[in-house]
Amino acid sequence: MKWPATIVAFAVLLCAPLPAFAADAAFTQFIASLWPEAKAAGVSRETFDRETRSLEPDYKLPDLLLPGRPATGAPSQAEFVQVPADYVREASIARLAGEGQRLLQKYRSSLDAIEKRFGVPATVVLAIWGRETDYGRYSLPYDTLRVVATQAYVGRRKDQYRNEFILSLKILGEGVVTRKDMRSSWAGATGLTQFLPSEYYKHGVDFDGDGRIDIWHSVPDALASAAQQLVNKGWQSGLRWAYEVQAPAKVDCTTGVPEVTKPIGQWLREGFVPVRGQKLGAAEQAQQASLLQPEGIYGPSFLTTRNYFVIKEYNFSDLYVLFVGHLSDRMTSPLPFATPWSASKQLRTKDVETMQRELTRIGLYKDKIDGKAGMQTRAALGAYQKSAGLKVDCWPSEEVLRSMHGQR
Repeated sequence: MKWPATIVAFAVLLCAPLPAFAADAAFTQFIASLWPEAKAAGVSRETFDRETRSLEPDYKLPDLLLPGRPATGAPSQAEFVQVPADYVREASIARLAGEGQRLLQKYRSSLDAIEKRFGVPATVVLAIWGRETDYGRYSLPYDTLRVVATQAYVGRRKDQYRNEFILSLKILGEGVVTRKDMRSSWAGATGLTQFLPSEYYKHGVDFDGDGRIDIWHSVPDALASAAQQLVNKGWQSGLRWAYEVQAPAKVDCTTGVPEVTKPIGQWLREGFVPVRGQKLGAAEQAQQASLLQPEGIYGPSFLTTRNYFVIKEYNFSDLYVLFVGHLSDRMTSPLPFATPWSASKQLRTKDVETMQRELTRIGLYKDKIDGKAGMQTRAALGAYQKSAGLKVDCWPSEEVLRSMHGQR
């Protein structure tokens, strides 16, 4: 039977997907509702109208809660899904260290002044810059305002991003950076050293003295702001980030958690030996430190100081801190880690999540179910291996996963 054209057209219309403008109209209404908060924060009506007039959500971003669709999580960051050898890749470290040595000379006066004022080594702030944006060579892919607006509207952390959206407008209204240059990561971090808008206001420093805090174009401002952030989070001047050590053969890898701290001298008396014959003075040996074994009993071991955990607040990943700390060291020393990384395999995120759920069920793990094999997960795995009569290496493996499946 042949249907009349008008009926066919109507049927096609009924079956067509809803146009985007319906959702975008609600988004526009949501953004308009934020004007009182923006006004209270000091954003002018002119700035608000100009920057929001053609603003549209980006529903392709991760970490969103969209009606009718499965919740999306944050993308799998390299810090959490790559084995250490792939993340702290020697070729990358060597290249960035060489460029860092050149920049040490180029910005010597500013870096000396930053180190004197904040007590943060020049090499550390340079390493953060190198890791975050490849010393400014990496072009951040997103429009910051669009990112934080979308996350405030349908993100999983709406309240946080509502504030970031208001502060993004405030930054744009102050004229320090143009909308075109205010690019960011998918999570809204912007500038040479990757600050959220709220971090810009908490830690930003006008170090070049031009009356503006410009972390997008001014290298002195960006590096001083990174140093200020570290100081605000507890950086201790004159303290190393970590010491690489050779662990004793019978090391208990389950003690590799931040809660277990001892004076470095005590770790040494228990059989941990600084690599390459390094001698530590009395002041260094008196410092408190935690054990870090990023690959369990495999690969390098480290005694991590308070400053290690300060850098970790910049990016909550052990591998990120290892990258930044080691890159910082390599700007003044050509030596790689003394102990090579092993060829360990990283399990898939969902498999690590399965482990975390089982470890939680049996009372060995009390942290987040996030599929990331961090310090707490590795220690809990080691405790499980002890109870199950397995080799205790504190590393998520297929063998441990099979054992857990068999215990159910």
